[in-house]
Amino acid sequence: MGQKCPKISVIVPVYNVEPYLERCLGSIAAQTYPNMEAILVDDASTDGGEKICQDWTAKDGRFQYVRMPANRGPSAARNAGVARASGDFAVFIDSDDYVESELLVELYRSHLETGADISVCGDEGMGLTEGPAAVYSREETVQCLAQRTSFLWTVWGKLYPMSLVKETPFSEEALCCEDLLFFYQLLKRVERVSYIPRRLYHYVYRKGSLINSGVNKKRCTVLSVLDDICSDAPAWFSHETVCCWKLLALDTGVRLAMQAVEDGTDGPLWEYLERFRDYTRRHFSRRALVLCREKRTAVAVLALRANEAVFWAAATVYGQIKGLKPGVE
Repeated sequence: MGQKCPKISVIVPVYNVEPYLERCLGSIAAQTYPNMEAILVDDASTDGGEKICQDWTAKDGRFQYVRMPANRGPSAARNAGVARASGDFAVFIDSDDYVESELLVELYRSHLETGADISVCGDEGMGLTEGPAAVYSREETVQCLAQRTSFLWTVWGKLYPMSLVKETPFSEEALCCEDLLFFYQLLKRVERVSYIPRRLYHYVYRKGSLINSGVNKKRCTVLSVLDDICSDAPAWFSHETVCCWKLLALDTGVRLAMQAVEDGTDGPLWEYLERFRDYTRRHFSRRALVLCREKRTAVAVLALRANEAVFWAAATVYGQIKGLKPGVE
């Protein structure tokens, strides 16, 4: 690729990940794509991350450093990075993860060869089944999300047109899974998504991160996000695709319930299970359940819909759904 390639802005929100940050930034600096900028947005870190970011900015002219005056969360940090970005395309990388040196080249090549609006690569660390290279319609993309095949709605590992990103800010009210809401809003405006199976993005499981530290009120804001999506989706998607959104809601509810049983909660377990039961009943759809690929997920949904005691017994006594892991909501 020549020097006339369009600029890609890599946006990295940074908050208290000092042990992981050097590897992340080094992997960005190693990109073989010839025209990129990296915008590091420090969300008021209290560890040594500030110095690491400043050091990279001093030695690599492609890097820019922005420090937020107060901690406001990843949505605000990403929005600040987008506001500063001057690229034609955007790529987001979480500061505790790292990427292969060909990430930007391969994502842009996929966009160029397929004409897709959004390009997605495979990842390591999420435990997904790797599918073949493909170009999906937006309806097929939603089915991929609901059935957890090939890729998820995570903001990272994807190439987006900057024009769309600047017009679709991240919601700072969504305290968890703001990337799901962001991707939903984009899917309402695009036609095709390309997928390449190469595992170019490495998701790092970090004990103590939001999704790996039990169930709490903040985690459960994803339920409100999916409530809003399922309410809005009929105006934008076919009935079959709306059922896929419902399946995603059901799948998320039972994964949270399973994690609550296995890893605990910040309040009474039964109150959480009652909430997940009501949520499952609210979004239950037989058609959505037919679309479910995993029998254990369907069993978990039916058990939770019946009542929280049935679900608890299945999860802890009979082991019928023990293989259902939390994953990413």
